[in-house]
Amino acid sequence: MLELEVVTPYRHVLQTQAESIIVPATDGYLGIMTNHAPLVAGLAAGVIRYGPAGGEKDRLAVSGGFVEVTNNKVTVLADTAELAHEIDIARAMEARRRAERRLRSRGENIDFARAERALMRAMARLRAAGAEEDAQQQPTTSQSLEV
Repeated sequence: MLELEVVTPYRHVLQTQAESIIVPATDGYLGIMTNHAPLVAGLAAGVIRYGPAGGEKDRLAVSGGFVEVTNNKVTVLADTAELAHEIDIARAMEARRRAERRLRSRGENIDFARAERALMRAMARLRAAGAEEDAQQQPTTSQSLEV
């Protein structure tokens, strides 16, 4: 078993045990199981899945940070983190719509990098809450920019 601990600068989000943990590393999703090699990696906005190996996983959304794996303990130091049941779906959908509008506007005063990060955070929150199960149906940033 792995011990999973998730903390943010503002609160202790989760401490539990799991057989399998999947985290959104900056270069793609990373699977962690018992006796994983020591590791430190950056996290992107996405969904952490944890639970039994090969079984239904619990989810939480993160907006970036770091993960450390050592001696069967996985510590996530996240910028923000929300358990699936904590996510306000209506608020996340509105955040997604706002970010998409900003990206489509092509205005001079739009901070595209910030709008892109906001879109990724909103999409992660919706996926973690189960509001948008299939990530393949999610528009990528380049699709969001199409007019």
